[in-house]
Amino acid sequence: MNVLLVEDDFDLAETVIDYLSIESISCDYASNGMAGLTLLKDKSYDVLLLDINLPRLDGLTLCQGLRSTGNDTPVLMLTARDQLDDKVAGFESGTDDYLVKPFELRELVVRIHALARRRSGQVQLLRYADLEMNLKEYTVTRARQKIKLSPTAWQILETLLRAAPETVAKQKLIDAVWGDDPPDSNSLKVHLHHLRKAVDDGFDRPLIHTIPGRGFSVKEGD
Repeated sequence: MNVLLVEDDFDLAETVIDYLSIESISCDYASNGMAGLTLLKDKSYDVLLLDINLPRLDGLTLCQGLRSTGNDTPVLMLTARDQLDDKVAGFESGTDDYLVKPFELRELVVRIHALARRRSGQVQLLRYADLEMNLKEYTVTRARQKIKLSPTAWQILETLLRAAPETVAKQKLIDAVWGDDPPDSNSLKVHLHHLRKAVDDGFDRPLIHTIPGRGFSVKEGD
């Protein structure tokens, strides 16, 4: 597992990095927001550990910037601010979890493992190849051409894009879209047919794929 720690308290950073290494968690480090942003552009991480009060670029602004560009790295805010308004501001900026200083290092590891099992649900822009879904503006485009989708097709595409280019199992897709009220056996097939027409018609490269015996995916190639 590989995480990034952005923290301007050098003593705390050294303690965290040493402890994480004992837990077999590799940790890159940046002492300010701009340095952290540079590392995030060059490398992918399982979890981002982010302080709020940072020089050059504060943690809230950094997190907002990541989410606006579609970066879905799970973010754990590490901060001395323990007021409700501070926590609300953190979640509104796109953080996934919040840990108030001082904290137990064992709890930090538990939260890192929990976040690393998933990608962030806070991201507002999903993108794969030339296909883009803006969750805030509720728009879908491919090669900058607007695509109209039904609410169900939207949910299917969002589920596939969050996992792209990995395959989403059929049952997992049904659970994500319909929950405890599954449709009849043909509904998913019909909705996927319409989704393919909306996303792939008129383009040389199809992006919506059926993976026989496994499920469905958004990816390039066969």
